[in-house]
Amino acid sequence: MTTLSYADSALSLLPPVVAILLAIVTRRVLFSLGVGILLGVVLITDFSVVSSGQYLGEQVVGLFWDDGSINSWNIYLLGFLILLGMITALITVSGAAKAFADWARSRIRNKRDAKLLTMFLGCVVFIDDYFNSLVVGSVARPLTDRYYISRSKLAYLLDSTAAPICVISPVSSWGAYIIALIGGILTAHGFTDSGHLSVFIQMIPMNFYAIFALLLLLCVAFMGLDIGPMRQHEFNAQKGNLYDEAKGLPPGANSDLPEADNGKILGLFLPITVLVFATFYFMVSSGGDALAAKGLEFSILGAFENTDVASSLFFGAAIGLASTLVLVFIQGLDKSYILKGIVAGARSMLPAIYILLFAWTIAGVIGQLETGKYMASLATGNIPFALLPAVLFVLAGLTAFSTGTSWGTFGIMLPIAADMAMGTHTNMMLPMLASVLAGAVFGDHCSPISDTTILSSTGANCHHIDHVITQLPYAVIVALISLAGYTVLGFTESLIAGFVTCSVLFVCSIVILKIKVNKRA
Repeated sequence: MTTLSYADSALSLLPPVVAILLAIVTRRVLFSLGVGILLGVVLITDFSVVSSGQYLGEQVVGLFWDDGSINSWNIYLLGFLILLGMITALITVSGAAKAFADWARSRIRNKRDAKLLTMFLGCVVFIDDYFNSLVVGSVARPLTDRYYISRSKLAYLLDSTAAPICVISPVSSWGAYIIALIGGILTAHGFTDSGHLSVFIQMIPMNFYAIFALLLLLCVAFMGLDIGPMRQHEFNAQKGNLYDEAKGLPPGANSDLPEADNGKILGLFLPITVLVFATFYFMVSSGGDALAAKGLEFSILGAFENTDVASSLFFGAAIGLASTLVLVFIQGLDKSYILKGIVAGARSMLPAIYILLFAWTIAGVIGQLETGKYMASLATGNIPFALLPAVLFVLAGLTAFSTGTSWGTFGIMLPIAADMAMGTHTNMMLPMLASVLAGAVFGDHCSPISDTTILSSTGANCHHIDHVITQLPYAVIVALISLAGYTVLGFTESLIAGFVTCSVLFVCSIVILKIKVNKRA
């Protein structure tokens, strides 16, 4: 039995903060998460050894069996990772990845084009952030490797495209979830005249972090703005060290797999295309079934709002794997190659799965400690109205950073932001809600315990902490620009003034970064 003596208090911050700091200092992710988990468990059980053991056991079992039934979300997502690992490995052993790299080399002229293509693919595959990071990573990795782009840079390209695109796209798992949340909030406060989709679209230009994170990524791809630790990683990549080999193989990597000489580009693009369309079909289908069960009329937006993302990813990957197997059999690939690919592909995902399991466990512990609730309570003090958008941005960022979940932050902070707007100035409702969305994505980008960040590392075959450290300076730059924009927006109550402020600061930042990069060249 848990006592929760320290729930919803400043001490509830201790487990995530310790885990995050240890991960950054020691670069040992599992050890750091384990320490954070144990610390949270003893706080929950008031330092009772017996209760701590019992509670920890319940949490571990709950990852796979919850409320008397299988925890389908976790199982399906882990299954998706394993199937995707198999697909990627089979594409490698068939020679298709090598064929694509050779084909692209004659058409993609330089590193810049390779990075821009990766970013373009990330913008096109916008239905879900997990799907985006893992699938685009599988397609782009042979190309970025060919041009000696570091795995850390690839992870940054994946992560800083996936979440920002998904958070401003209405036809995505993120967009549907946000529209559902905002719709409920607006209805509860009597705003029944505006359509929920139109409100979401109105909020897109108010999401300063998402917009300027994408713009910064574009400038980094065009201008080679390698700053902070990223500069060293890119320098190492030019010497052939795409990742730090001293740390072993990163999650998702396959080493020493044989490659057939008769691989075709179709062997890469057909399985990935089948995977994309199959996943989209299952997302719409499962969402449509949920709507029918509720007696509601079918719509694409409604389907995405009610879809089962995890099962859709799993079944989509299963069909993708089947198509890959058909192709390699038609190709006449040696059965030993196929077996090696399947085994190595599944095994390559184990490090990512271990990190995810630990991250989910600490997320459950943090949820019990009500860390997010405590962070949200900090926004309810006597704060000047004009500062509320900026304050909500910061608090949403800290909440997502501490809890490792942007979706959880949305659920906690959006209702609070709406209540604060109703109590002060209703015309600022949408900017305040948008600042929460922006802050949550920022915090998610910086957090080592975020599953989105973990899967971006996996998609790039990059060591997780290397991705976190190298992405952090870029995220902080955009966050500071966004913070200034929300401050101006709060004082002027003008979206144009806030956006112009962000734009001016963004241009100034790019000029300064370019000058610094040129001096070091």
